[in-house]
Amino acid sequence: MPLHDVGYRPWQGRRSGSLAAIFVIATTGLTLAWTSRWLRRAVFFAWSPALVFAGSFFVFEQAIDEGRLDSIRESARLGRNVDGVGILGRVIAESLGPIDAPADRHLGPEEQANRTRRMVWARLMLAFMRSPQAILLAIVVGLVAPTLVSRDLRVKAWLIYFTRPVGKFEYVAGKLLILGLLVASITMLPALSLWVAGVAVSPSLWVAVTTWDLPLRIIVASLALAIPTVLMALAYSSVTAESRIASFAWFATWAACWIAHTSLSTADMVQRVSDDSVVSQPSVPGEFSVEEGSVRPRRANVRPRAPAGDLGETIVDFIEGRAPGDGRRPNARRVRWFSRVTGVDATIDRWAWLSPYHALGVIQAWVFGIEHRWQAILPPLLSLGIVSVVSAVVLWWRVDAPARA
Repeated sequence: MPLHDVGYRPWQGRRSGSLAAIFVIATTGLTLAWTSRWLRRAVFFAWSPALVFAGSFFVFEQAIDEGRLDSIRESARLGRNVDGVGILGRVIAESLGPIDAPADRHLGPEEQANRTRRMVWARLMLAFMRSPQAILLAIVVGLVAPTLVSRDLRVKAWLIYFTRPVGKFEYVAGKLLILGLLVASITMLPALSLWVAGVAVSPSLWVAVTTWDLPLRIIVASLALAIPTVLMALAYSSVTAESRIASFAWFATWAACWIAHTSLSTADMVQRVSDDSVVSQPSVPGEFSVEEGSVRPRRANVRPRAPAGDLGETIVDFIEGRAPGDGRRPNARRVRWFSRVTGVDATIDRWAWLSPYHALGVIQAWVFGIEHRWQAILPPLLSLGIVSVVSAVVLWWRVDAPARA
């Protein structure tokens, strides 16, 4: 009876290459992740805010088409809202209000409309990508990323991966591609669709030429959002075999950094209010340390005085959104967080580098051309850069640590 060699034999066919291995890992991971009903609901819900913002684009473009741009600007300068736009009208009003009228007189109606359109569209895009999409991104990544590497470590899947022609680069790139595609489906694709909707409801398709850079800015802003978040989430997943621990670390990082940022920002606000209150007090009875016209008038006929005197009254003004010195509410200060999100609030957030959410918001404002001050950009940029590098090193070192043991 003849004997046949049944040992290992060389592969005679054509290898697919590294790209095929990356694609297989990514598609398999997406297929497994898509079985979660919560993930499907979160991705579907991520497209819902685009409908609200599309309505704002439509109302604004209709105002330009009907020649009501000057009346909108005048209403904005008087502190009025833009009718028919709702909460996003405050973004438009605050964007139009600070424009210096004499500087615009040398511009024609078409140039003035294009300049206003680019400014308003950029702020609306920033508000869309920073407020609803960034929060949904943190939730979706927290649902998917913790299991991507930790599950492989728990079931010893690395014995299969690294005994086949799949290297560490292909493995890491496939895992990154899984989260990258999810991030694109939540941030980049809805924002690009929103730009297309804005062009569709505009008076002319020529608007696509005048706003040609916005799609590029959207892509760059999405990459700026994806790189640090994806690397940090996979680094958490690679340091433990328990996905629950990785998920807790992910959400705890966002929550703890947000609380730290809010606490320090509130302390700065209270300190500024206290300093302003001390300056406004008379140094000598019957005399004023500042000009009489700048002293905040009493408002006993408007509402009761706060228990803490001038300091408490000013803090209540800040919380309720009133401007110090009168009972009127300015447009954007009614919703102060929204004013910060859209870049309307021009104050520098010196604690933004502590929180991933706020740091990413500053970088996105820079990408959309709204923030230009390096004292505001550099700390968040360095913070996110350090987080990305450290996370990449940890991920690269941990994925094959069991195989080296």
